[in-house]
Amino acid sequence: MGVSMTDVIVVGGGPTGLMLACELRLHGVRVVVLEKLTEPTGESRGQGLHARSVEIMDQRGLLDRFLAVSEKFSVGGLFGGIVKPWPDRLDTGHPYGVATPQPVTERLLGERAVELGAEIRRGREVVGLSQDAAGVTAELADGTRLRSRYLVGCDGGRSVVRKSLGVGFPGEPATVETLLGEMAVTEDPATIAAVVEDVRRTQLRFGLSPGENGTYRVVVPADGVAEDRATPPTLDDFKRQLRAVAGTDFGVHSPRWLSRFGDATRQAERYRVDRVLLAGDAAHIHPPTGGQGLNLGVQDAFNLGWKLAAAVNGWAPEGLLDSYHVERHPVGARVLDNTRAQITLLGTDPGATALRELFSTLMDFEEVNRYVTEMITAVGIRYDFGDDHELVGRRMRDVKLTQGHLYGLMHGGRGLLLDLTGKLSVAGWTDRVDHVVDVGEEAELDVPAALLRPDGHVAWVGDDQQELLGRLPKWFGPAR
Repeated sequence: MGVSMTDVIVVGGGPTGLMLACELRLHGVRVVVLEKLTEPTGESRGQGLHARSVEIMDQRGLLDRFLAVSEKFSVGGLFGGIVKPWPDRLDTGHPYGVATPQPVTERLLGERAVELGAEIRRGREVVGLSQDAAGVTAELADGTRLRSRYLVGCDGGRSVVRKSLGVGFPGEPATVETLLGEMAVTEDPATIAAVVEDVRRTQLRFGLSPGENGTYRVVVPADGVAEDRATPPTLDDFKRQLRAVAGTDFGVHSPRWLSRFGDATRQAERYRVDRVLLAGDAAHIHPPTGGQGLNLGVQDAFNLGWKLAAAVNGWAPEGLLDSYHVERHPVGARVLDNTRAQITLLGTDPGATALRELFSTLMDFEEVNRYVTEMITAVGIRYDFGDDHELVGRRMRDVKLTQGHLYGLMHGGRGLLLDLTGKLSVAGWTDRVDHVVDVGEEAELDVPAALLRPDGHVAWVGDDQQELLGRLPKWFGPAR
């Protein structure tokens, strides 16, 4: 019996997998998302989008959908429990985050993926895979097999895809664990707020905050690390730990969902093995301090999508698909390191308390606050393209143009030559790169022209056509 072939199988229908499906469909790639859960969990681990992810959603025309159901926030720092005002002059046109519960993010990205023609199959658990020179075979729990030209594991920290590849996942195991859930409480809000304020003076891994429909989001340190991390905690576990830490269980009842997370910190040694790639938690796990996990995964997908589409569509220059690992592995490593630092700052011993006070004082300096905020929000990321110009390798912020805003011109996921000279050309690449001549007075750009990759990172700046012709093939393949 023949096995039908598709272009890309995405294993896992969380934010990373759904973002990747959207990006692939912009380029006409046939994509099937396999998600083992029959229904969304309703668990809201990720609590929103940082500035860099907000930019990404705007660049693809999705930001209005998020703003319609979310609140903006602009608290800076958010580092190791230290909160500072938002610093001035961040390199972004969107100096704010968006507080969106993870189930809402998944719903919005899922709706967009389906609009674009992605196929999402729920209740489809991948249990193994094999690959050859022509493609990848995914083995499902029901015994069926699916073939694709490429496969991407977006299937979380316990990734079956990563394990099937035999890719190493070095790092540190969990040493502490935290219970997280959403539930009703009988205690009055004023008392809850007072107790939380008192406990958080010494225990920053504790909190109760109002959630949806009158419930509370409850975070409390667990009693050690569970032997079976996959088993959710019970309501009694929450009551016991709340009493131990806060002296009261607040009358918690009627849980909507209960879960646990640890401080394990691990990163896949390779993000690509031939035709199989890893993204999101399948590639890296770390504590949720600073709210970076969901954002890191979505940004992985944004980096990978256009490159994988180029490979499928036959125009990827040599090394383009490998540049996904080259660019994103160091970014993941830096997030792992900053969460390690934050876990230290969140400690309750005298040394950690003293370190947190010192760090808080340092963050009163504008430059330190900006550095930390750009690190947490990923606005500070710059890929090394071997060019000394300060813009090259960074993402272009949403500059104003005579004909509107830059990101409004990038919804289709193509490259873009932003040209203030009116003298340059992308002839031979017009099927992959848009050419926008903007010679009006409104333009904010302070370089003569900039070549942007589909993910918004600047690949070249200048005004010389021969230089441009030398750079276009590196990212967009040969002229046609």
